[in-house]
Amino acid sequence: MTLCSIPASLLYQLEQELDTDEKETMVFLCSDLMPDVFMSDVPQLLTTLNEKDMLTTINLSELLYRVKRFDLLKRFLGTGRAAVEASLANHSQMLSKYRVLMTEINEDLEKEDLISLSFLLKNHLGTSYKGKSFLAIITDLEKLDLISPMHLDLIENCFLTIHRKDLAKKIQKYKLEAQFPTMNANVLQRSLPKLSLADPPEPVKKERVMNGACAAQAEQIRISIPETKVQGCNKYRMQSKPLGVCLIIDCIGNDEGLLTKAFKSLNFDVHCRLFLTMDAVMRDLYEAARLRAHKDADCFVCVLVSRGNQQHVFCTDHIAPGFQLERLKDFFTGKKCPDLSGKPKLFFIQNYVEPQNWQRNASLTEADGDLCTIPQVADIFWSHCTLDASVLERSPYSSSYYLSTLAGLLMDPQKRKLPLLDIFVELNNRIYEWNSINPTEKYQLLLKHTLRKKLFLTDK
Repeated sequence: MTLCSIPASLLYQLEQELDTDEKETMVFLCSDLMPDVFMSDVPQLLTTLNEKDMLTTINLSELLYRVKRFDLLKRFLGTGRAAVEASLANHSQMLSKYRVLMTEINEDLEKEDLISLSFLLKNHLGTSYKGKSFLAIITDLEKLDLISPMHLDLIENCFLTIHRKDLAKKIQKYKLEAQFPTMNANVLQRSLPKLSLADPPEPVKKERVMNGACAAQAEQIRISIPETKVQGCNKYRMQSKPLGVCLIIDCIGNDEGLLTKAFKSLNFDVHCRLFLTMDAVMRDLYEAARLRAHKDADCFVCVLVSRGNQQHVFCTDHIAPGFQLERLKDFFTGKKCPDLSGKPKLFFIQNYVEPQNWQRNASLTEADGDLCTIPQVADIFWSHCTLDASVLERSPYSSSYYLSTLAGLLMDPQKRKLPLLDIFVELNNRIYEWNSINPTEKYQLLLKHTLRKKLFLTDK
């Protein structure tokens, strides 16, 4: 039995204090964490979060802060608004910045704005659609894959059309911060007022150079590696032991053995999880992003193998729309996982596409529309391979040629010395040759990245 972090009696009292709008806001804020909870079912939401050890006192304070129930913070948790704001500024936040932004916009909307939005979106939501609230509209647009954390042009254009430029600017600011999560020009200028981008930093005693920062023990000076002439700045530092965490989530069960062997040979700390539901995947990603091991590591790897469609994976639930692939990287970027800022984050996905589910959504968006926005932040390497799920019906225990070839290249003593992008040139070539002689089993490989330096997975 899982031990609960918060007494059930306290959760009951808190839930009784919330009105309908506050409950809707709370569930919307947590919908990434608990995607199966209905919009009005706050008791189930709080209970499930609590049972999964995701509802600490800090996280509960964050929730109450976001619904602006500062009185409940003081009465039930013995803290105040200023203390929560300080905690949010210095620690990882449970709630996504995207959902927080939507709730803030919801508070700023007038009734007339909501009517105008509903009218503008009738072509997307149906002519008979009646928007109950802004958050309900956003939820319905998400279900249709018309908006997502990195795909907000539709709602931004709507705000411009109804002359709410203030709200459009909030979205533009969010998009800029999401694209450059670790870059703050004003902070950088204040911290280094006399240092040009071409000048090397002053010598610092007992410094430890790492990806993304130069941590000094004697002085509190932080300098971004790309903006200095630190030796070897044209490539990512890959010297930590272990090199980093490698999270393998295999919902098919045919590839984890070879993948584990490959990444262990590269000195990764491999965490392997098999046959997970969507709920379990969400929890594992949430927990993996908070591992203390990231602080001293130089890299992070995530491998995901599942059935799905072009933009989602179904895990073992086999339920559309499933888990949106774009959300995968969000757990490990920006404030969600500050210990990985400036460090390469590698994602390898093998998705067995089930045509009937994909055809149902094909009219709603382009085949790879969301995939194009996935690596919007720095230091991301995104390799997404799709294969018709009928292959699994014919050969249920066969390995993915994409993953087995990748593992083989990473274990090859000569190939592994190449930059990762060069390894993928070889991988692309082998996939092309495979497809030419196996027309009924064609792999489609998409590679996108925002790496800022060369990436070698070994220094040997």
